[in-house]
Amino acid sequence: MRITINLATVFYIFVTMTTANYISDLLYRYECVIVPNFGGFVTNEISAKVNHFTHTFYPPSNQLTFNSHLKNNDGLLANYVAAAKKISYSEALESIEKEVAEWKLLLAVEVLELENIGSLKLNKEHKLIFEPTNSLNYLTSSFGLDSYVSPAIKRVVFKEKVKQLETSSKGETKRKTPAFIKYAATAAIILALGTVGWNEYQKIEYKNLVAEAEQQQKKVEKTIQEATFVIANPLPAITLNITKETYNYHIIAGAFRAPENAEKKLQQLLEKGYNAKILGENKWNLTQVAYESFTTEDEAINKMRIIHKTETEDAWLLVMEY
Repeated sequence: MRITINLATVFYIFVTMTTANYISDLLYRYECVIVPNFGGFVTNEISAKVNHFTHTFYPPSNQLTFNSHLKNNDGLLANYVAAAKKISYSEALESIEKEVAEWKLLLAVEVLELENIGSLKLNKEHKLIFEPTNSLNYLTSSFGLDSYVSPAIKRVVFKEKVKQLETSSKGETKRKTPAFIKYAATAAIILALGTVGWNEYQKIEYKNLVAEAEQQQKKVEKTIQEATFVIANPLPAITLNITKETYNYHIIAGAFRAPENAEKKLQQLLEKGYNAKILGENKWNLTQVAYESFTTEDEAINKMRIIHKTETEDAWLLVMEY
C-alpha cells in the first residue's frame, strides 16, 4: 500500500505543535496568554476537591479556559517566540499572524487540536468551543501532588463470645444452664458492649485517620524536596525586575446608586472580556464600575479611545492617588 504525505500538512502540524508548546510554557508562569487576533487562554486556580462516589481526592489545580474576546496583542507571546527562535519581534508577530489564519481555515472544516492545551471547534452559531486537556496541571505549587483513592471506612461489628454459664453447688453435680438463659445473657452483654465499644472504636478510627493523614503529608513534602526538575524544552533565560504596580488610572463605565446594578454591569463587562472591577463608593455614595485599570496615564488614555470607538463615548478617566 502506497501512502502519500503532503509536505505542507506536515509543516503545518509541526508549527502548530511548536506554537502550542510556547503557549503551554507561558501558562506555567502567567495567568493569561493572548494569541493576537484569535483569543486568550486563561488559567483560574481551583481548590482541592473530593469525589464522594469514587472516594478520589484531587489536589489544587489551574483550570484552563478560553476567551475569544481577548484578541489585542499584549506582546507576551510574540516576545517569547522571538526569544526562543532568536528572531526579531516583527518576524515572530508575522509568524503568529500567518498561523492564526491557518488555524481559522482549519476550524472551518474540522477540530483544531493544540498539544497539552486542548481542542477548539466551531458550533452551529460559529462560536469557538474550547475543551481543555486534563493531562497537565499548570499550578506549579501542586507539583508532585497527584489524585489518590482512599477506601471508604468499613463498619466493624463487635462479636463477643459468652462462656457457658454453669451453676454448681458443693457436693452436687454441675448442671448446665438452660439454653434460653444463655441466649438472653449473650444479648444483654452484646447490647451493653455495643454502645461502649462503638464509641471507643470511633475514637480509635479517628486517631488512625489523623496519623495516616500526617504520614501522607510527610511523604508529599519529602517527594517535593527530593524531586528533580527535568525540562525537555527549557525556557530562555528572562531577567525580570519586579516592582509593585499601582493602578491609579481607571476607565469608568458607570456609577450606580443600587449595588445590584453595579454587580450587573460588572458581569456584563467581564463577559465581554474586560478586566473589569468595582472601585467602591465615591463621595456621592455611588458605586463605581471600571472597564479596566492601568498603572500609567498613556495606557489608560489609549484604551479609553478604543472604548469610545467600540463601546460608548460616555466612558471617562478617573485618577486616584493611593
